[in-house]
Amino acid sequence: MIGGVRLSQTPVPISPKRTALPDLSLPPIHRYLIRFHPKRIAHAFTDVLIIGSGIAGLRAALEIPGDLEQIVVSKDQMNQSNSAYAQGGIAGVLDPVDEFQNHVADTMAAGKGLCNESIVEMVVREAPERIQELIDWGAVFDIENGEIALTKEGGHSHRRVAHALQDATGKEVMRALIAQARGLPNAAIWEKTFIIDLLTHEGRCRGAIVWNREHGKTLVWAKQTILATGGAGQIYRETTNPTIATADGHAVAFRAGAEMRDMEFMQFHPTVLYIAGSSRHLISEAVRGEGAFLRDCTGYRFMGDYSPQLELAPRDEVSHAIVLQMEKTRHPCVYLDLSHLPVDLVRERFPHIGKVCKEFGLDITRDLIPVRPGAHYMIGGCTTDADARTSLPGLWAAGEVTSSGLHGANRLASNSLLEGLVFGRRAGMNAAAHASATRDEFSAVPLESDWSHTGPKDDELDLTDLRNSLGSEMWRNVGIQRDLAGMEAAQKQVEFWSKYVATKEFSEPRGWELQNMLLVARLMIAGALARRESRGTHFRRDFPKASPETARHYSVTAASPASAQSPG
Repeated sequence: MIGGVRLSQTPVPISPKRTALPDLSLPPIHRYLIRFHPKRIAHAFTDVLIIGSGIAGLRAALEIPGDLEQIVVSKDQMNQSNSAYAQGGIAGVLDPVDEFQNHVADTMAAGKGLCNESIVEMVVREAPERIQELIDWGAVFDIENGEIALTKEGGHSHRRVAHALQDATGKEVMRALIAQARGLPNAAIWEKTFIIDLLTHEGRCRGAIVWNREHGKTLVWAKQTILATGGAGQIYRETTNPTIATADGHAVAFRAGAEMRDMEFMQFHPTVLYIAGSSRHLISEAVRGEGAFLRDCTGYRFMGDYSPQLELAPRDEVSHAIVLQMEKTRHPCVYLDLSHLPVDLVRERFPHIGKVCKEFGLDITRDLIPVRPGAHYMIGGCTTDADARTSLPGLWAAGEVTSSGLHGANRLASNSLLEGLVFGRRAGMNAAAHASATRDEFSAVPLESDWSHTGPKDDELDLTDLRNSLGSEMWRNVGIQRDLAGMEAAQKQVEFWSKYVATKEFSEPRGWELQNMLLVARLMIAGALARRESRGTHFRRDFPKASPETARHYSVTAASPASAQSPG
Protein backbone atom coordinates (compact mmCIF):
# COMPACT_ATOMS: atom_id res chain seq x y z
CA MET A 1 0.00 0.00 0.00
CA ILE A 2 1.27 3.47 -0.89
CA GLY A 3 -0.85 6.19 0.67
CA GLY A 4 -4.08 4.23 0.23
CA VAL A 5 -3.14 3.10 -3.27
CA ARG A 6 -2.92 -0.63 -3.95
CA LEU A 7 -0.07 -1.49 -6.30
CA SER A 8 1.01 -4.48 -8.32
CA GLN A 9 3.45 -4.54 -11.19
CA THR A 10 4.32 -6.55 -14.26
CA PRO A 11 7.79 -6.45 -15.85
CA VAL A 12 7.84 -5.65 -19.56
CA PRO A 13 10.60 -6.21 -22.14
CA ILE A 14 12.82 -3.29 -23.13
CA SER A 15 10.57 -2.77 -26.17
CA PRO A 16 7.33 -3.68 -24.40
CA LYS A 17 4.52 -5.37 -26.28
CA ARG A 18 0.91 -4.82 -25.26
CA THR A 19 0.37 -7.12 -22.32
CA ALA A 20 -1.83 -7.34 -19.28
CA LEU A 21 -0.85 -4.43 -17.03
CA PRO A 22 -0.75 -4.04 -13.26
CA ASP A 23 -3.27 -2.11 -11.23
CA LEU A 24 -3.11 0.79 -8.84
CA SER A 25 -6.50 1.27 -7.19
CA LEU A 26 -7.61 4.43 -5.45
CA PRO A 27 -10.25 4.31 -2.72
CA PRO A 28 -13.86 5.03 -3.77
CA ILE A 29 -14.67 8.58 -4.82
CA HIS A 30 -17.78 10.25 -6.17
CA ARG A 31 -18.38 8.70 -9.57
CA TYR A 32 -19.63 12.04 -10.89
CA LEU A 33 -18.57 15.54 -9.85
CA ILE A 34 -22.18 16.68 -9.72
CA ARG A 35 -25.54 15.27 -8.78
CA PHE A 36 -28.09 14.99 -11.58
CA HIS A 37 -31.42 13.41 -12.40
CA PRO A 38 -32.39 12.63 -16.03
CA LYS A 39 -35.80 14.28 -15.67
CA ARG A 40 -34.29 17.58 -14.58
CA ILE A 41 -31.62 18.08 -17.24
CA ALA A 42 -31.46 18.63 -20.99
CA HIS A 43 -30.54 15.77 -23.34
CA ALA A 44 -28.80 15.66 -26.71
CA PHE A 45 -28.12 12.70 -28.99
CA THR A 46 -25.40 12.03 -31.55
CA ASP A 47 -23.62 9.17 -33.30
CA VAL A 48 -20.10 10.26 -32.31
CA LEU A 49 -19.14 12.67 -29.54
CA ILE A 50 -15.65 14.19 -29.76
CA ILE A 51 -14.39 15.88 -26.62
CA GLY A 52 -11.55 18.26 -27.46
CA SER A 53 -10.74 20.46 -30.45
CA GLY A 54 -6.96 20.25 -30.66
CA ILE A 55 -5.12 18.46 -33.43
CA ALA A 56 -6.28 14.98 -32.33
CA GLY A 57 -9.93 15.92 -31.88
CA LEU A 58 -10.27 17.78 -35.17
CA ARG A 59 -8.40 15.09 -37.10
CA ALA A 60 -10.89 12.60 -35.68
CA ALA A 61 -13.81 14.81 -36.70
CA LEU A 62 -12.57 14.87 -40.30
CA GLU A 63 -12.78 11.08 -40.38
CA ILE A 64 -16.50 10.85 -39.48
CA PRO A 65 -18.52 10.16 -42.67
CA GLY A 66 -21.37 12.45 -43.65
CA ASP A 67 -24.11 9.91 -42.85
CA LEU A 68 -23.19 10.07 -39.15
CA GLU A 69 -23.90 13.01 -36.86
CA GLN A 70 -21.15 14.26 -34.58
CA ILE A 71 -20.80 16.80 -31.80
CA VAL A 72 -17.37 18.35 -31.17
CA VAL A 73 -17.00 19.84 -27.69
CA SER A 74 -14.34 22.52 -27.19
CA LYS A 75 -13.49 23.73 -23.68
CA ASP A 76 -12.64 27.19 -25.01
CA GLN A 77 -12.69 28.56 -28.53
CA MET A 78 -11.37 26.12 -31.11
CA ASN A 79 -8.12 27.97 -31.59
CA GLN A 80 -7.21 27.60 -27.89
CA SER A 81 -5.39 24.33 -27.32
CA ASN A 82 -1.92 23.00 -26.61
CA SER A 83 -1.74 22.12 -30.30
CA ALA A 84 -2.14 25.76 -31.31
CA TYR A 85 0.82 26.78 -29.13
CA ALA A 86 3.23 24.19 -30.58
CA GLN A 87 6.25 25.98 -32.02
CA GLY A 88 8.74 23.45 -33.34
CA GLY A 89 6.95 21.35 -35.94
CA ILE A 90 5.96 17.85 -37.00
CA ALA A 91 8.58 15.12 -37.28
CA GLY A 92 8.55 12.95 -40.37
CA VAL A 93 10.94 11.24 -42.78
CA LEU A 94 10.75 13.64 -45.72
CA ASP A 95 14.44 13.88 -46.66
CA PRO A 96 15.83 11.19 -49.06
CA VAL A 97 18.95 10.83 -46.91
CA ASP A 98 16.79 9.94 -43.89
CA GLU A 99 15.08 6.59 -43.31
CA PHE A 100 12.10 5.38 -41.31
CA GLN A 101 14.33 3.23 -39.14
CA ASN A 102 16.34 6.29 -38.14
CA HIS A 103 13.20 8.00 -36.85
CA VAL A 104 12.14 4.78 -35.12
CA ALA A 105 15.54 4.40 -33.47
CA ASP A 106 15.58 8.02 -32.30
CA THR A 107 12.09 7.69 -30.81
CA MET A 108 12.98 4.44 -29.06
CA ALA A 109 16.20 5.91 -27.67
CA ALA A 110 14.40 8.96 -26.30
CA GLY A 111 11.72 6.74 -24.72
CA LYS A 112 14.30 5.00 -22.50
CA GLY A 113 13.03 1.45 -22.82
CA LEU A 114 9.27 1.91 -22.48
CA CYS A 115 8.23 2.56 -26.09
CA ASN A 116 6.13 -0.01 -27.93
CA GLU A 117 8.21 -0.62 -31.05
CA SER A 118 5.26 -1.67 -33.21
CA ILE A 119 3.42 1.54 -32.32
CA VAL A 120 6.52 3.63 -33.02
CA GLU A 121 6.95 1.93 -36.39
CA MET A 122 3.31 2.52 -37.30
CA VAL A 123 3.36 6.21 -36.39
CA VAL A 124 6.69 6.94 -38.08
CA ARG A 125 5.65 5.27 -41.33
CA GLU A 126 2.39 7.23 -41.45
CA ALA A 127 4.08 10.59 -40.90
CA PRO A 128 4.68 11.63 -44.54
CA GLU A 129 1.08 10.83 -45.50
CA ARG A 130 -0.36 12.70 -42.51
CA ILE A 131 1.79 15.77 -43.30
CA GLN A 132 0.72 15.65 -46.95
CA GLU A 133 -2.93 15.59 -45.83
CA LEU A 134 -2.38 18.83 -43.95
CA ILE A 135 -0.92 20.39 -47.08
CA ASP A 136 -3.91 19.19 -49.11
CA TRP A 137 -6.19 20.86 -46.54
CA GLY A 138 -4.40 24.17 -46.90
CA ALA A 139 -1.67 24.14 -44.25
CA VAL A 140 1.33 26.09 -45.52
CA PHE A 141 4.70 24.74 -44.39
CA ASP A 142 7.93 26.68 -44.75
CA ILE A 143 9.74 25.98 -48.03
CA GLU A 144 13.43 25.90 -48.82
CA ASN A 145 14.74 25.32 -52.37
CA GLY A 146 11.27 24.19 -53.47
CA GLU A 147 10.95 21.52 -50.76
CA ILE A 148 9.51 21.50 -47.25
CA ALA A 149 12.11 23.11 -44.98
CA LEU A 150 13.36 20.72 -42.31
CA THR A 151 15.12 21.44 -39.05
CA LYS A 152 16.78 19.28 -36.42
CA GLU A 153 15.79 19.09 -32.77
CA GLY A 154 17.06 17.35 -29.65
CA GLY A 155 17.30 13.57 -29.94
CA HIS A 156 16.94 13.52 -33.74
CA SER A 157 19.75 12.11 -35.85
CA HIS A 158 18.57 13.89 -39.01
CA ARG A 159 16.82 17.08 -40.06
CA ARG A 160 13.21 15.88 -40.23
CA VAL A 161 11.05 18.47 -38.46
CA ALA A 162 8.67 20.24 -40.84
CA HIS A 163 7.65 23.69 -39.59
CA ALA A 164 5.25 26.49 -40.48
CA LEU A 165 5.32 30.24 -39.86
CA GLN A 166 8.94 29.48 -38.93
CA ASP A 167 8.33 29.05 -35.16
CA ALA A 168 4.52 28.86 -34.92
CA THR A 169 3.70 25.53 -36.54
CA GLY A 170 0.76 24.70 -34.31
CA LYS A 171 -0.99 27.95 -35.15
CA GLU A 172 -0.85 27.25 -38.90
CA VAL A 173 -1.79 23.58 -38.62
CA MET A 174 -4.75 24.37 -36.40
CA ARG A 175 -5.89 27.16 -38.75
CA ALA A 176 -6.14 24.64 -41.57
CA LEU A 177 -7.85 21.97 -39.46
CA ILE A 178 -10.35 24.41 -37.94
CA ALA A 179 -11.30 25.63 -41.43
CA GLN A 180 -11.89 22.06 -42.54
CA ALA A 181 -13.88 21.17 -39.42
CA ARG A 182 -16.12 24.24 -39.66
CA GLY A 183 -17.03 23.13 -43.17
CA LEU A 184 -18.32 19.72 -42.06
CA PRO A 185 -22.11 19.61 -42.60
CA ASN A 186 -22.55 16.78 -40.09
CA ALA A 187 -20.66 18.41 -37.21
CA ALA A 188 -22.16 20.53 -34.44
CA ILE A 189 -19.33 22.42 -32.73
CA TRP A 190 -19.97 23.43 -29.13
CA GLU A 191 -17.35 25.97 -28.07
CA LYS A 192 -16.75 27.15 -24.50
CA THR A 193 -18.28 23.90 -23.25
CA PHE A 194 -16.79 22.01 -20.31
CA ILE A 195 -16.88 18.22 -19.90
CA ILE A 196 -17.89 17.38 -16.35
CA ASP A 197 -17.82 13.59 -16.69
CA LEU A 198 -18.18 10.69 -19.06
CA LEU A 199 -21.48 8.81 -18.78
CA THR A 200 -21.19 5.08 -18.21
CA HIS A 201 -23.80 2.34 -17.92
CA GLU A 202 -23.27 -1.41 -17.61
CA GLY A 203 -19.52 -1.05 -18.15
CA ARG A 204 -19.77 1.02 -21.32
CA CYS A 205 -19.23 4.68 -22.18
CA ARG A 206 -22.53 6.25 -23.25
CA GLY A 207 -21.49 9.86 -23.83
CA ALA A 208 -20.83 12.72 -21.44
CA ILE A 209 -22.35 15.34 -19.23
CA VAL A 210 -21.22 18.82 -20.29
CA TRP A 211 -21.82 22.42 -19.22
CA ASN A 212 -21.80 25.86 -20.76
CA ARG A 213 -23.13 29.22 -19.61
CA GLU A 214 -25.84 29.39 -22.23
CA HIS A 215 -27.50 26.01 -21.70
CA GLY A 216 -26.21 24.85 -18.31
CA LYS A 217 -25.78 21.08 -17.94
CA THR A 218 -26.60 18.69 -20.78
CA LEU A 219 -26.47 14.91 -21.00
CA VAL A 220 -24.99 14.09 -24.43
CA TRP A 221 -25.76 10.51 -25.39
CA ALA A 222 -23.46 9.04 -28.05
CA LYS A 223 -22.98 5.69 -29.71
CA GLN A 224 -19.23 6.23 -29.55
CA THR A 225 -17.14 8.81 -27.71
CA ILE A 226 -13.64 10.11 -28.50
CA LEU A 227 -11.56 11.74 -25.78
CA ALA A 228 -8.98 14.26 -27.05
CA THR A 229 -8.75 16.77 -24.22
CA GLY A 230 -5.00 17.42 -24.18
CA GLY A 231 -2.68 17.85 -21.24
CA ALA A 232 -2.18 18.62 -17.58
CA GLY A 233 0.54 21.25 -17.35
CA GLN A 234 -1.44 23.56 -15.06
CA ILE A 235 -0.85 21.08 -12.22
CA TYR A 236 2.62 22.64 -12.04
CA ARG A 237 3.56 26.20 -11.13
CA GLU A 238 6.04 26.44 -14.04
CA THR A 239 4.48 25.36 -17.33
CA THR A 240 4.33 26.16 -21.01
CA ASN A 241 0.67 25.08 -21.18
CA PRO A 242 -2.28 27.46 -21.54
CA THR A 243 -4.67 27.87 -18.62
CA ILE A 244 -7.12 25.33 -20.08
CA ALA A 245 -4.67 22.40 -19.60
CA THR A 246 -6.10 21.22 -16.28
CA ALA A 247 -6.05 17.41 -16.73
CA ASP A 248 -9.83 17.24 -17.26
CA GLY A 249 -9.68 14.35 -19.71
CA HIS A 250 -7.36 12.29 -17.52
CA ALA A 251 -9.68 12.80 -14.55
CA VAL A 252 -12.96 12.02 -16.31
CA ALA A 253 -11.49 8.88 -17.89
CA PHE A 254 -10.24 7.66 -14.52
CA ARG A 255 -13.59 8.29 -12.81
CA ALA A 256 -15.33 6.42 -15.64
CA GLY A 257 -13.15 3.36 -15.05
CA ALA A 258 -10.66 3.59 -17.93
CA GLU A 259 -7.16 2.29 -17.29
CA MET A 260 -4.56 5.06 -16.92
CA ARG A 261 -0.90 4.27 -17.50
CA ASP A 262 2.51 5.78 -16.63
CA MET A 263 1.05 8.81 -14.87
CA GLU A 264 4.42 9.62 -13.27
CA PHE A 265 5.86 10.76 -16.61
CA MET A 266 5.46 14.51 -17.09
CA GLN A 267 7.88 15.91 -19.62
CA PHE A 268 9.58 19.16 -18.67
CA HIS A 269 10.66 21.33 -21.60
CA PRO A 270 14.24 22.50 -20.98
CA THR A 271 13.90 26.05 -22.26
CA VAL A 272 11.07 28.23 -21.01
CA LEU A 273 11.58 32.00 -20.95
CA TYR A 274 12.19 32.91 -17.32
CA ILE A 275 11.50 36.51 -16.41
CA ALA A 276 10.17 37.15 -12.93
CA GLY A 277 6.60 38.35 -12.94
CA SER A 278 5.86 37.39 -16.54
CA SER A 279 3.92 34.45 -17.89
CA ARG A 280 6.12 31.61 -19.07
CA HIS A 281 6.80 31.42 -22.82
CA LEU A 282 8.17 28.38 -24.62
CA ILE A 283 11.50 28.81 -26.41
CA SER A 284 11.36 26.18 -29.12
CA GLU A 285 13.75 23.25 -29.26
CA ALA A 286 14.43 24.38 -32.82
CA VAL A 287 16.50 27.25 -31.39
CA ARG A 288 19.04 24.69 -30.20
CA GLY A 289 18.47 22.74 -33.39
CA GLU A 290 19.75 25.71 -35.35
CA GLY A 291 22.86 25.93 -33.18
CA ALA A 292 22.11 27.93 -30.00
CA PHE A 293 24.31 27.26 -26.97
CA LEU A 294 23.26 26.85 -23.34
CA ARG A 295 25.39 28.84 -20.90
CA ASP A 296 25.23 29.26 -17.15
CA CYS A 297 25.36 32.59 -15.32
CA THR A 298 29.17 32.65 -15.59
CA GLY A 299 29.04 32.27 -19.38
CA TYR A 300 30.19 28.65 -19.28
CA ARG A 301 28.75 26.33 -21.98
CA PHE A 302 27.94 23.41 -19.70
CA MET A 303 26.11 20.74 -21.73
CA GLY A 304 29.39 19.02 -22.59
CA ASP A 305 29.64 18.05 -18.92
CA TYR A 306 26.41 16.05 -19.18
CA SER A 307 25.98 14.63 -22.70
CA PRO A 308 28.07 14.02 -25.83
CA GLN A 309 25.06 15.31 -27.78
CA LEU A 310 25.49 18.69 -26.07
CA GLU A 311 22.44 20.95 -26.52
CA LEU A 312 20.76 18.36 -28.77
CA ALA A 313 20.45 15.66 -26.15
CA PRO A 314 16.88 14.41 -25.48
CA ARG A 315 14.68 16.73 -23.44
CA ASP A 316 14.84 14.79 -20.20
CA GLU A 317 18.63 14.92 -20.21
CA VAL A 318 18.80 18.63 -21.02
CA SER A 319 16.22 19.54 -18.37
CA HIS A 320 18.07 17.54 -15.74
CA ALA A 321 21.40 19.08 -16.73
CA ILE A 322 19.97 22.60 -16.46
CA VAL A 323 18.63 21.91 -12.96
CA LEU A 324 22.00 20.53 -11.84
CA GLN A 325 23.83 23.53 -13.30
CA MET A 326 21.42 25.94 -11.60
CA GLU A 327 22.17 24.18 -8.31
CA LYS A 328 25.93 24.42 -8.92
CA THR A 329 25.79 28.15 -9.68
CA ARG A 330 22.99 28.90 -7.21
CA HIS A 331 21.29 30.88 -9.95
CA PRO A 332 17.56 30.71 -10.87
CA CYS A 333 18.11 30.08 -14.58
CA VAL A 334 20.56 29.42 -17.40
CA TYR A 335 20.81 31.23 -20.72
CA LEU A 336 20.37 30.54 -24.43
CA ASP A 337 22.99 32.16 -26.60
CA LEU A 338 22.30 32.79 -30.31
CA SER A 339 24.81 35.60 -30.72
CA HIS A 340 27.24 33.45 -32.76
CA LEU A 341 24.56 32.61 -35.36
CA PRO A 342 23.93 34.72 -38.49
CA VAL A 343 21.61 37.60 -37.59
CA ASP A 344 19.45 37.15 -40.68
CA LEU A 345 18.98 33.43 -39.94
CA VAL A 346 17.87 34.11 -36.37
CA ARG A 347 15.42 36.85 -37.32
CA GLU A 348 13.94 34.90 -40.21
CA ARG A 349 13.72 31.58 -38.38
CA PHE A 350 12.34 32.77 -35.03
CA PRO A 351 10.06 35.77 -35.56
CA HIS A 352 7.55 34.84 -32.84
CA ILE A 353 10.22 34.14 -30.22
CA GLY A 354 12.00 37.34 -31.19
CA LYS A 355 8.81 39.34 -30.76
CA VAL A 356 8.10 37.88 -27.30
CA CYS A 357 11.64 38.53 -26.10
CA LYS A 358 11.59 42.06 -27.51
CA GLU A 359 8.68 42.88 -25.18
CA PHE A 360 11.15 42.39 -22.32
CA GLY A 361 13.93 44.38 -23.95
CA LEU A 362 15.84 41.35 -25.23
CA ASP A 363 17.33 41.14 -28.72
CA ILE A 364 17.70 37.41 -29.43
CA THR A 365 20.43 38.05 -32.01
CA ARG A 366 22.81 39.40 -29.34
CA ASP A 367 21.36 39.10 -25.81
CA LEU A 368 21.41 36.03 -23.60
CA ILE A 369 17.88 34.63 -23.13
CA PRO A 370 17.11 33.52 -19.53
CA VAL A 371 15.49 30.07 -19.51
CA ARG A 372 14.67 27.24 -17.15
CA PRO A 373 12.57 24.04 -17.50
CA GLY A 374 8.77 23.97 -17.20
CA ALA A 375 6.07 21.28 -17.32
CA HIS A 376 5.29 20.79 -20.97
CA TYR A 377 3.80 17.46 -22.05
CA MET A 378 1.89 14.79 -20.12
CA ILE A 379 3.18 11.43 -21.31
CA GLY A 380 0.90 9.32 -19.09
CA GLY A 381 -2.79 8.90 -19.81
CA CYS A 382 -5.50 6.51 -21.00
CA THR A 383 -4.00 3.25 -22.15
CA THR A 384 -4.80 2.88 -25.85
CA ASP A 385 -4.01 0.29 -28.50
CA ALA A 386 -3.04 0.80 -32.14
CA ASP A 387 -6.68 1.53 -33.02
CA ALA A 388 -7.01 4.27 -30.36
CA ARG A 389 -9.26 2.00 -28.29
CA THR A 390 -9.25 2.49 -24.50
CA SER A 391 -10.03 -0.18 -21.90
CA LEU A 392 -13.56 1.25 -21.56
CA PRO A 393 -15.91 0.00 -24.29
CA GLY A 394 -17.38 2.82 -26.33
CA LEU A 395 -14.50 5.18 -25.52
CA TRP A 396 -11.65 6.01 -27.88
CA ALA A 397 -8.84 8.45 -27.18
CA ALA A 398 -6.07 10.28 -29.01
CA GLY A 399 -3.32 12.79 -28.32
CA GLU A 400 -1.88 14.00 -25.04
CA VAL A 401 -4.65 12.46 -22.92
CA THR A 402 -3.37 8.99 -23.85
CA SER A 403 -0.54 6.58 -23.20
CA SER A 404 -0.29 5.08 -26.67
CA GLY A 405 3.13 3.45 -26.41
CA LEU A 406 4.77 5.99 -28.73
CA HIS A 407 6.65 8.10 -26.18
CA GLY A 408 7.73 5.60 -23.54
CA ALA A 409 9.36 7.43 -20.64
CA ASN A 410 10.27 10.57 -22.59
CA ARG A 411 8.80 12.10 -25.76
CA LEU A 412 11.03 12.81 -28.74
CA ALA A 413 10.69 16.43 -29.88
CA SER A 414 7.98 17.11 -32.50
CA ASN A 415 6.42 13.66 -32.21
CA SER A 416 3.37 15.08 -30.39
CA LEU A 417 1.54 16.74 -33.30
CA LEU A 418 2.34 13.64 -35.32
CA GLU A 419 0.78 11.41 -32.66
CA GLY A 420 -2.35 13.58 -32.66
CA LEU A 421 -2.72 13.22 -36.42
CA VAL A 422 -2.11 9.47 -36.55
CA PHE A 423 -4.26 8.48 -33.58
CA GLY A 424 -6.89 11.16 -34.21
CA ARG A 425 -7.46 9.64 -37.63
CA ARG A 426 -7.63 6.12 -36.20
CA ALA A 427 -9.97 7.16 -33.39
CA GLY A 428 -12.33 8.84 -35.83
CA MET A 429 -12.23 6.00 -38.31
CA ASN A 430 -12.84 3.26 -35.74
CA ALA A 431 -15.44 5.16 -33.71
CA ALA A 432 -17.33 5.84 -36.93
CA ALA A 433 -17.22 2.19 -37.95
CA HIS A 434 -18.59 1.08 -34.59
CA ALA A 435 -21.26 3.79 -34.59
CA SER A 436 -22.38 2.72 -38.07
CA ALA A 437 -22.64 -0.88 -36.92
CA THR A 438 -25.09 0.09 -34.16
CA ARG A 439 -28.48 -0.60 -35.68
CA ASP A 440 -30.71 0.27 -32.77
CA GLU A 441 -31.76 3.86 -32.21
CA PHE A 442 -29.52 5.13 -29.46
CA SER A 443 -31.34 6.39 -26.40
CA ALA A 444 -30.79 7.54 -22.86
CA VAL A 445 -30.45 5.02 -20.07
CA PRO A 446 -31.90 5.39 -16.56
CA LEU A 447 -28.78 6.95 -15.10
CA GLU A 448 -28.58 9.37 -12.20
CA SER A 449 -26.03 10.58 -9.66
CA ASP A 450 -26.72 11.48 -6.06
CA TRP A 451 -24.96 11.70 -2.70
CA SER A 452 -25.39 13.51 0.55
CA HIS A 453 -24.10 17.06 0.23
CA THR A 454 -21.72 17.74 3.11
CA GLY A 455 -19.04 19.87 1.48
CA PRO A 456 -18.09 23.48 2.30
CA LYS A 457 -19.94 26.39 0.79
CA ASP A 458 -18.64 28.33 -2.21
CA ASP A 459 -17.41 31.25 -0.14
CA GLU A 460 -15.42 28.96 2.16
CA LEU A 461 -12.84 28.03 -0.51
CA ASP A 462 -10.32 30.31 -2.20
CA LEU A 463 -9.94 28.35 -5.45
CA THR A 464 -7.11 30.53 -6.75
CA ASP A 465 -5.09 30.03 -3.59
CA LEU A 466 -5.67 26.27 -3.65
CA ARG A 467 -4.69 26.04 -7.30
CA ASN A 468 -1.52 28.06 -6.76
CA SER A 469 -0.65 25.99 -3.71
CA LEU A 470 -1.08 22.75 -5.64
CA GLY A 471 1.15 24.03 -8.45
CA SER A 472 3.87 25.05 -6.01
CA GLU A 473 3.72 21.74 -4.12
CA MET A 474 3.95 19.67 -7.29
CA TRP A 475 6.77 21.79 -8.69
CA ARG A 476 8.74 21.57 -5.45
CA ASN A 477 8.32 17.88 -4.64
CA VAL A 478 7.13 16.07 -7.79
CA GLY A 479 9.08 18.06 -10.36
CA ILE A 480 12.24 17.39 -12.32
CA GLN A 481 14.05 15.93 -9.29
CA ARG A 482 12.15 13.73 -6.85
CA ASP A 483 12.82 11.72 -3.72
CA LEU A 484 10.83 9.67 -1.22
CA ALA A 485 10.58 12.33 1.49
CA GLY A 486 9.45 15.05 -0.90
CA MET A 487 6.87 12.90 -2.66
CA GLU A 488 5.45 11.60 0.61
CA ALA A 489 5.12 15.19 1.80
CA ALA A 490 3.35 16.11 -1.45
CA GLN A 491 1.09 13.09 -1.18
CA LYS A 492 0.08 13.99 2.37
CA GLN A 493 -0.65 17.59 1.40
CA VAL A 494 -2.57 16.79 -1.79
CA GLU A 495 -4.66 14.15 -0.05
CA PHE A 496 -5.48 16.66 2.70
CA TRP A 497 -6.70 19.19 0.15
CA SER A 498 -8.58 16.47 -1.73
CA LYS A 499 -10.52 15.35 1.34
CA TYR A 500 -12.42 18.59 1.62
CA VAL A 501 -12.38 19.75 -2.01
CA ALA A 502 -13.72 16.41 -3.30
CA THR A 503 -16.77 16.63 -1.04
CA LYS A 504 -17.82 19.92 -2.62
CA GLU A 505 -20.34 20.13 -5.46
CA PHE A 506 -19.27 23.06 -7.61
CA SER A 507 -21.41 24.82 -10.16
CA GLU A 508 -18.76 26.19 -12.54
CA PRO A 509 -15.54 25.02 -14.25
CA ARG A 510 -13.06 26.62 -11.82
CA GLY A 511 -14.15 24.23 -9.10
CA TRP A 512 -14.32 21.20 -11.38
CA GLU A 513 -10.86 21.99 -12.75
CA LEU A 514 -9.41 22.07 -9.24
CA GLN A 515 -11.03 18.74 -8.39
CA ASN A 516 -9.62 17.24 -11.59
CA MET A 517 -6.11 18.56 -10.96
CA LEU A 518 -6.08 17.28 -7.39
CA LEU A 519 -7.21 13.84 -8.53
CA VAL A 520 -4.63 13.60 -11.31
CA ALA A 521 -1.91 14.90 -8.98
CA ARG A 522 -2.71 11.97 -6.67
CA LEU A 523 -2.32 9.55 -9.58
CA MET A 524 0.98 11.12 -10.61
CA ILE A 525 2.39 10.97 -7.08
CA ALA A 526 1.31 7.34 -6.65
CA GLY A 527 3.03 6.34 -9.88
CA ALA A 528 6.17 8.30 -8.99
CA LEU A 529 6.38 6.64 -5.57
CA ALA A 530 5.96 3.22 -7.17
CA ARG A 531 8.71 3.72 -9.77
CA ARG A 532 11.84 3.16 -7.68
CA GLU A 533 14.32 4.04 -10.39
CA SER A 534 15.19 6.97 -12.64
CA ARG A 535 13.92 6.61 -16.19
CA GLY A 536 13.24 9.27 -18.79
CA THR A 537 11.36 12.22 -17.35
CA HIS A 538 11.16 10.57 -13.92
CA PHE A 539 14.34 11.23 -11.92
CA ARG A 540 14.68 10.15 -8.30
CA ARG A 541 17.64 11.36 -6.23
CA ASP A 542 17.27 8.28 -4.02
CA PHE A 543 17.23 5.92 -7.04
CA PRO A 544 19.40 7.80 -9.56
CA LYS A 545 19.90 4.95 -12.05
CA ALA A 546 17.58 3.10 -14.40
CA SER A 547 17.06 -0.52 -13.44
CA PRO A 548 16.53 -3.11 -16.22
CA GLU A 549 14.70 -5.29 -13.70
CA THR A 550 12.11 -2.55 -13.12
CA ALA A 551 11.55 -1.53 -16.74
CA ARG A 552 7.79 -1.79 -16.59
CA HIS A 553 4.56 0.13 -16.99
CA TYR A 554 2.35 1.14 -14.07
CA SER A 555 -1.37 1.47 -14.58
CA VAL A 556 -4.11 2.81 -12.36
CA THR A 557 -7.85 2.17 -12.31
CA ALA A 558 -10.57 3.49 -10.06
CA ALA A 559 -12.01 1.37 -7.29
CA SER A 560 -15.77 0.80 -7.33
CA PRO A 561 -17.40 4.23 -7.69
CA ALA A 562 -19.16 5.51 -4.60
CA SER A 563 -22.18 7.05 -6.29
CA ALA A 564 -23.38 6.02 -9.72
CA GLN A 565 -26.89 4.67 -9.75
CA SER A 566 -28.94 3.03 -12.44
CA PRO A 567 -32.38 3.01 -10.82
CA GLY A 568 -34.90 0.31 -11.32
